[in-house]
Amino acid sequence: MSADALPESTLPGTAAETSPENPWPLQLLSSKLKAHVERAPAAWIEGQVIELNRRGSNAFLTLRDVDAEISLPASVWSNVLDRQSTPLERGSRVVALVKPEFWLKTGRLNMSVKDIRPVGLGDLLARIERLRQALAAEGLFADSRKKRLPLLPHRIGLITGRDSDAKKDVLRNAALRWPAVEFDVREVAVQGNTAVAQIIGALRDLDADPHIDVIVMARGGGALEDLLPFSNEELVRAVSAASTPVVSAIGHEADRPILDDVADLRASTPTDAAKRIVPDVAEELAMVGQAREYLRRSVGRLVEREAERLHSLRSRPALAAPESMVAARAEDVHRLRQRAHASVSTAVVRALDQVQHLRAQVRALSPQNTLDRGYSVVQLVGADGGGHTVVTSPEQAPAGTALAIRVAEGRFTAVSSQPASK
Repeated sequence: MSADALPESTLPGTAAETSPENPWPLQLLSSKLKAHVERAPAAWIEGQVIELNRRGSNAFLTLRDVDAEISLPASVWSNVLDRQSTPLERGSRVVALVKPEFWLKTGRLNMSVKDIRPVGLGDLLARIERLRQALAAEGLFADSRKKRLPLLPHRIGLITGRDSDAKKDVLRNAALRWPAVEFDVREVAVQGNTAVAQIIGALRDLDADPHIDVIVMARGGGALEDLLPFSNEELVRAVSAASTPVVSAIGHEADRPILDDVADLRASTPTDAAKRIVPDVAEELAMVGQAREYLRRSVGRLVEREAERLHSLRSRPALAAPESMVAARAEDVHRLRQRAHASVSTAVVRALDQVQHLRAQVRALSPQNTLDRGYSVVQLVGADGGGHTVVTSPEQAPAGTALAIRVAEGRFTAVSSQPASK
């Protein structure tokens, strides 16, 4: 029984349900593949024609990616090719509208070209400018992202073509300016479909090396198509993400790949790059000599100025005859001592006068002075025979009271004999 005659219910509904005991007929698989493939919409693709063979009303060509080792066979009707104003040739860069087809009888996948157009110089320039504007809008070209190049790089990474003039220019001019400079050279394809992958690989290797201080991408001039790898979006983003400063030295002054905008420094030529990444040893030595001469003159002027200032200070009277300052202070001390001595003597004399005056006052008020004038002090005689209480009233000394009487020259005792009276 054929596959068409088999009842549909007896066949697995999906590929996952098939088994050795219940497989799909090949026709069913091919039909499903054809239906799946032909549901895919047509798409515009870009590539380079590397093979083109006409066979009657049909033609077969092979397209290769412009930046990678990927190719795709396709078929096209001759009348589609005949519509082109310029016949397509091998090496032409084109954009094509392709739609996948699956041929049941042979089980082959074919890309059918519905339309094809050559990519001209104007198209490439317009595409580059659109990409340039889009990346600029993202901020990839902002000055704030630019990294400063080291004043004197110890080791430089150089990405350039194999045995190219650009490589020789950079190495020769850098060595002439600074003979001790070291290079890590990575020779890669700088045009063609493998250029972008090789350049990015070399860039990442050099960026990961901590001994590399700066990376230079150098290439000589060429046609716009030859410089297209340096306007590739993937390469531009890789340069923007690099942590090591990158110098772009692509082509001539008029060449402006997008790499120039994203690089940390744009050199007009490879020779210009060599002059800008390393200093000129002769110029640096001359600058060192100038700096030393300037320093010598500055130090000399400073010493002369300080010597004049020291001489001015030494010529002042205080330093010319320092003993005069001491003598003047000695005179001041002597004068102050005399003044202090006179002040103290005057104070002592006045104090003595005050003491004598106070002594006279005390003596005038003294009881002894009163006694000397004929007065006496009468006291009652106590048990110990001495006088104690002063008699101020007759009632204190009735008759027979023993009394002690003190006069100017001494004392004596007496007995009251008269009765007390007022």
